[in-house]
Amino acid sequence: MSNPRVVVSGAGIAGLSVAHWLRSTGWEVTVVERAPAFRDGGQNVDVRGVAREVLDRMGLFDAVKALNTTETAAVLVDERGEVTAELPSDGPDGATAELEIVRGDFARAILDRLPDGVEIVYGDTISDTAEDEVSITVTTAAGRVLRADLLVIAEGVRSATRDRLFDGLVDRRALGINMVFGTIPRTAGDDDRWRWYSTVGGRQVHLRPDNHGTTRAILAYAQAEDLTALDRDRALARVRARYAGAGWETERVLDGFDASEDVYVDGLTQIRMPTWHRGRVCLVGDAAWCVTPMGGGGASLALTSGYVLAAGLAGRPDIMAALTSYESWMRPLVDSVQKFPPGLVRLAYPRTRLGLTLRTLVVRALTSPLLAPLTARLSRVADTDRPLPPLA
Repeated sequence: MSNPRVVVSGAGIAGLSVAHWLRSTGWEVTVVERAPAFRDGGQNVDVRGVAREVLDRMGLFDAVKALNTTETAAVLVDERGEVTAELPSDGPDGATAELEIVRGDFARAILDRLPDGVEIVYGDTISDTAEDEVSITVTTAAGRVLRADLLVIAEGVRSATRDRLFDGLVDRRALGINMVFGTIPRTAGDDDRWRWYSTVGGRQVHLRPDNHGTTRAILAYAQAEDLTALDRDRALARVRARYAGAGWETERVLDGFDASEDVYVDGLTQIRMPTWHRGRVCLVGDAAWCVTPMGGGGASLALTSGYVLAAGLAGRPDIMAALTSYESWMRPLVDSVQKFPPGLVRLAYPRTRLGLTLRTLVVRALTSPLLAPLTARLSRVADTDRPLPPLA
């Protein structure tokens, strides 16, 4: 009897986790990735909660820890760069987690330790699928025809394959927040802290250290506009106008983005779906449940989803029952991250000077010695008291 076969669309953290765990449990695995080669770079992500145990079971805990971004704390600063509050970072899952890592470093660590036999096809996408009672046939844009027992979509928040195959089931919830990410030169004034600056007009500037001798920067602002529809130059021009007079390190970041090779623009959008599987097709990671950086824990949920899917499929001849089991275990974890406290966006992105002052007072109260332990507990994500399901 031949081994079951899976096609995974997407070679990010979620797709590579699926590839690792299904190959480890005896599946034949083909990964299809639209990028022409492995994608390095990206922003700082972290491994939290139950994902730490998944990482340990992969044998990657020490390798990921060794690739730490060097970040040691998260602080809020004013226009002079003076610290106004420090977010709780005690324990492995604080504002700065024990396992902070650049997204590309994280994905490469998984890629480099994939079990033998995983096939990765770069520069191709899924163009069509056909399903019968015993298999699904996947046709790619390059003309490959792949017959499999299961198709796993791990293409991210704007997955075209998900939109085709789950038409009418994708609930996109735009948060009205735009983010621009990029890598800029490190300066002598940068240190090992995540520095977070907010100003009027719902504008934020973030600077975070990395382990590559550069600085990861983010501009985030509250405005209902679609920067993703613009080309790079027009998007950056729009952002530059939006940040006129913002202060602190804004001009440095904007100038750095103009010269950066890895600028990425995103409008934060949650993905909510009534089901993550249909027939022999399954969704994982942001394609299924994008929680956005506002919720946090996206990389941890992506990593965990690969393990839980493999555990659901292990020893179960009925794939439909296995996918139901996978979803039943993951959904409470995802739901806990997607539910924001009322008013969170407005609190995080104050428009007026009064709003900014009120937010500063709220943050100081939440980070005071009295409330900091409670704040730290409330900010935990991807955490559960349930044991991971067994692989066999």
